[in-house]
Amino acid sequence: MAEQNKYQAAFRRFDAAESDQIIAKKVRNIRGAHFAENFTSETLSRIYGCIDLTSLNVTDTKASVRDLVESVNKAKDVDPTLPHIAAICTYPVFVETVKQSLLVKEVKIVSVAAGFPSAQTFAEIKVAETAMAVMAGADEIDVMMNLGYFQEEAFEESADELAEIKDSCRHAKLKVILETGALVTPENIRRAAILALYSGAGFIKTSTGKDCPGATPEAVYVMCKVIKQYAALSGRKAGIKISGGIRTAEDAVLYYTLVKELLGEDWLNSNLFRIGASRLAADIAKRTVR
Repeated sequence: MAEQNKYQAAFRRFDAAESDQIIAKKVRNIRGAHFAENFTSETLSRIYGCIDLTSLNVTDTKASVRDLVESVNKAKDVDPTLPHIAAICTYPVFVETVKQSLLVKEVKIVSVAAGFPSAQTFAEIKVAETAMAVMAGADEIDVMMNLGYFQEEAFEESADELAEIKDSCRHAKLKVILETGALVTPENIRRAAILALYSGAGFIKTSTGKDCPGATPEAVYVMCKVIKQYAALSGRKAGIKISGGIRTAEDAVLYYTLVKELLGEDWLNSNLFRIGASRLAADIAKRTVR
């Protein structure tokens, strides 16, 4: 009971979740007031530098991953005015392939791990898989929060598991996926975000992009509010990664606008803001060709 009270006390330190209707209205107001002013070539270039270029397909092969990496290696030949993307994200088994093929030192290597996308496996396997991905060369690890624990309000088990995974990351940055489409309500998203941050997440991420609905502006609104208050309470800035269904420049600029207005300019860089996508980079490059 004492442990349960500890987590409830942590939740109470944060502002209560707003209603769906209020959040939707505030998102519409932010979009209406700031979207147009942010839809510029400069913003698109900035977003491009925050993309985690992702390939998480059951049909991925070493050859297809090498082709993806080669597109990053040659991106400056296509448009030298665009920055490099932030990272390449693959399954753990392809981390070594990325590391061997990647020529651009500024681009990070991201691996999903810990039983992605469901997180429904043994904790020991999650820890081992994370450690192996880091040993293979991953700079960052994206893991799914155990929503089974969360739904049962087994907050201690969830936090302990994430803390163990965090330890196995060693120097690598941990990004915790909330799967906001499965959490559904603002209150669930709020509590999951708080739990992930207090368990050591360097980033919180919207979605796996798999079975559940992907990112929504309303979910990102809730996550940004938690991140902002967490920074004020702890003195630590955590990042936000938005993924699941972000394909166009318009999608990306909307999320950029929300992050800018809710978190501020300090978050508008690849250290604290990422968009995970497989098609977005090509759309932005097409829009910014000079």
